[in-house]
Amino acid sequence: MPPKTCTLCSKNRAMLKRPKTGQQICKDCFFLVFETEVHNTIMDAKLFNPGERVAIGASGGKDSTVLAYVMKTLNERYNYGLDLFLLSIDEGITGYRDDSLETVKRNQQQYSMPLKILSYDELYGWTMDAIVGQVGRKNNCTFCGVFRRQALDRGAAMLNVHHIVTGHNADDIAETVLMNIMRGDIARLGRCTSICTQGEDTIKRSKPFKYSYEKEIVMYAYFKKLDYFSTECIYSPDAYRGHARVFLKDLEAARPSVIIDIIHSGEAFEIRDEVKATQKAQQVCKRCGYMSSNDLCKACTLLEGLERGLANAGITDRARRNMNAEGAAPDDMRTIPFYKPPTDMAAIPITSNS
Repeated sequence: MPPKTCTLCSKNRAMLKRPKTGQQICKDCFFLVFETEVHNTIMDAKLFNPGERVAIGASGGKDSTVLAYVMKTLNERYNYGLDLFLLSIDEGITGYRDDSLETVKRNQQQYSMPLKILSYDELYGWTMDAIVGQVGRKNNCTFCGVFRRQALDRGAAMLNVHHIVTGHNADDIAETVLMNIMRGDIARLGRCTSICTQGEDTIKRSKPFKYSYEKEIVMYAYFKKLDYFSTECIYSPDAYRGHARVFLKDLEAARPSVIIDIIHSGEAFEIRDEVKATQKAQQVCKRCGYMSSNDLCKACTLLEGLERGLANAGITDRARRNMNAEGAAPDDMRTIPFYKPPTDMAAIPITSNS
């Protein structure tokens, strides 16, 4: 049986079948349609403005590595006029993050982008290894997620960057929709499916890969021979997200369009006015100045619990009330005021290991 030709160009030999559409196409056509779809997503959502300084959240994994490569490609091809930076967070996970950061440093050279690395240790005085040593593996992802989000905002502010793009793909967003539904947290669906989020006085975040399938990102990295780190976090196997991921993969096997279908379902949810009225207004954390819906932001609450030896105090409302009943926080508790960039957009020197 002769090899099939590409259904798009009708010239080259088909090398792969797109998980997203089922088309059998050649590598060159796959690269072009993948990049064009991301470009169309960016343009439809009007994500960027010319001259904007944009930080790419870089972990060294497939998603952020492909994102950095594609953002550089599209920026040059379509003349977006962006200043691109790599921003990495070192959570302090021995045998995982220290290795993946070596990949990021190579990406810095390969893509000719400035790189900023910021660690939990320098920000919070704790590494994830130390946190897991105290709290165990049951709730460690809560600490990491909260600290990482704030660390990205802090790093972007240090770079004088007002826009962060992350490698969250369609699978990630569909998983988050399922997690929120299974937890009964319907109010979060609108935010988790938004391609761009920005609260008052917070740094803008965007997901150019919102409609890109994880399988196609992996295929793109493989056929482009991109340099990325493929090991999963050693603390993530017990994460709640893993259950949603397994469920989603089972659904995808039966119906490949289910990933996009779930995203569209999340987008279609509307929060009733009476539910909106119960949501807390944003304010400024009294300790670090970060945006929060309470007197203390989630990061400061978690950090205080760690410092007091009450690790779960930042996770459950009951434990938090018990901690507050014990009185004020210790005087020597580590806290770093949230840095806000100056209004002028002058470039700030960046090194590969700072």
